[in-house]
Amino acid sequence: MAALGHTFPFYAGPKPTFPMDTTSATIIMIFLTALATFIVILPGIRGKTRLFWLLRVVTGLFIGAAILAVNFSSEWSVGQVSTNTSYKAFSSAWISADIGLQVGLGGVNITLTGTPVQQLNETINYNEEFTWRLGENYAEEYTKAMEKGLPDPVLYLAEKFTPRSPCGLYRQYHLAGHYASAMLWVAFLCWLLANVMLSMPVLVYGGYMLLATGIFQLLALLFFSMATSLTPPCPLHLGASVLHTHHGPAFWITLTTGLLCVLLGLAMVVAHRMQPHRLKAFFNQSVDEDPMLEWSPEEGGLLSPRYRSMADSPEPQDIPLSEASSTKAYSRPRRLSLVPADVGLAPAARSALPGALLPGLPGPKAGKESRLGPPHSPWRFGPEGCEERWAEH
Repeated sequence: MAALGHTFPFYAGPKPTFPMDTTSATIIMIFLTALATFIVILPGIRGKTRLFWLLRVVTGLFIGAAILAVNFSSEWSVGQVSTNTSYKAFSSAWISADIGLQVGLGGVNITLTGTPVQQLNETINYNEEFTWRLGENYAEEYTKAMEKGLPDPVLYLAEKFTPRSPCGLYRQYHLAGHYASAMLWVAFLCWLLANVMLSMPVLVYGGYMLLATGIFQLLALLFFSMATSLTPPCPLHLGASVLHTHHGPAFWITLTTGLLCVLLGLAMVVAHRMQPHRLKAFFNQSVDEDPMLEWSPEEGGLLSPRYRSMADSPEPQDIPLSEASSTKAYSRPRRLSLVPADVGLAPAARSALPGALLPGLPGPKAGKESRLGPPHSPWRFGPEGCEERWAEH
């Protein structure tokens, strides 16, 4: 057994713990990867557009990551206390520990850490989660925790959030989490629409959607605060101490992000009214109201196209009618015209023309005029196309 480090092979060792919530860590890693990808292509953008583009990307990714992270966070309402309390049921042993409570939109997280960790020949370090999201049954999770034989402080706090508890914490936080989570999902959709519109020449609507993103985040805070403050607080006694809860980091991050979105949205709307040229310059767009797309690889390529207005295009020149006709005549292929050149001549003048200017065609008889006009008239070319004129019977 010495080769195994004095550890029996059929005893499970302590499980490794991750320093933060895995869901929040996954969301943060995804957005950091997206940020790193944008930073890699940053050197390909020239001029002041590089700084503006980086500012837009960092701000947009921060808002999106914050909305998703706080939606899955368990730190909307937190509390911690250090106390001496009983360890397990049917035992008179007491321990000194730090007990923490984190309440999120989808459940509660309870931690128990001994001070020191090694007490009573055991490692006292527990981190238990009880959820009430869709598809989850909080009462069943609490029953399984009792069957596992978790310590008394963990079971005591978990029992306060059961549906049958007289404290009413389950209805209070479950209702608050349901509406707050719904508002955050709507805010996330508004954030996506805002990014799409800000990449198009409709900046004012992007500002409106950014303003809506902040408003829905503030509504989520309002629903959570109302649901948790309308009911009287339930005392949580742990040994000789009382555990009090307060708003956690997720609440304040949501408040900060919501106010930031509201301020940015209002700033864009006001700038669109007062200084539309500077607003479009910040987003690397033209300063005209009716833009025409123009390709400019020097200002960011596909990610930031530039737009040139009709005023910057070459103005049309006034060309006289005679020059326009000659230009049109030379620019188009010359086609055969069957209109005789001597149309409109007097009969006496027609008789003076040669009898057969085209081989194989007989001339008109003397003293008699052809009903179809003189067939021996020379043909001319015209720019208006090929047409044949017939005399009326």
